[in-house]
Amino acid sequence: MPPAKSPAEVAALIVRRDPTFKSVVGRAGPPPRWRSARVDDRFSALVRSITFQLLATKAADTIHRRVRDLCDQSVTTESIMRVGVDQLRGAGLSRTKAEAMVDLADQASDRRVQLSRHGRMSDDDVIRDVTAVRGIGPWTAHMYLLGTLARTDVWPVGDFGVRNGWSIVHGLDETISEADLRGAGEKFEGVRSSVAWYCWQAVHLDRQAN
Repeated sequence: MPPAKSPAEVAALIVRRDPTFKSVVGRAGPPPRWRSARVDDRFSALVRSITFQLLATKAADTIHRRVRDLCDQSVTTESIMRVGVDQLRGAGLSRTKAEAMVDLADQASDRRVQLSRHGRMSDDDVIRDVTAVRGIGPWTAHMYLLGTLARTDVWPVGDFGVRNGWSIVHGLDETISEADLRGAGEKFEGVRSSVAWYCWQAVHLDRQAN
């Protein structure tokens, strides 16, 4: 297996494959060096991703703080099952999200969802494992792969920020569709997590400019 590319090498590769990224790469700098979270943090990371589904960051942060408060600052399978659906809904979660958290806790506790094995599983197998939980879809699985398992080739086409950022970088009049973005990302195979990061940075930089 070839040695992992440095962040600077990843940035240069992205610009070679699509020079349109040169400006945002120059302004944002090299992408992060993805680092996997501890096994013990995987459950709480998935719970956080469930909270953030289809919510603005500020609102999601507020709700997630309430969830952590209910769990006495320790989000575990035991604390989520103890709190239960009704109290989670009281924290501001929809019923679908509250039920997803409890179902995840139930399946993780008896190892139907194999959190401890995810580090050794392929991306596709991890996605299949976590989306078996009611209420967890591809977006949550992609955020988990990227942010928690530190996979380098995640392409979250269902994330509006990635679609919006891609459209900003390429000067598109309308936000690119998921289907078109999926195809457009093929040339970045191997470093798509970093391309997604640059798309998020493009949105951030655009907001700063405006």
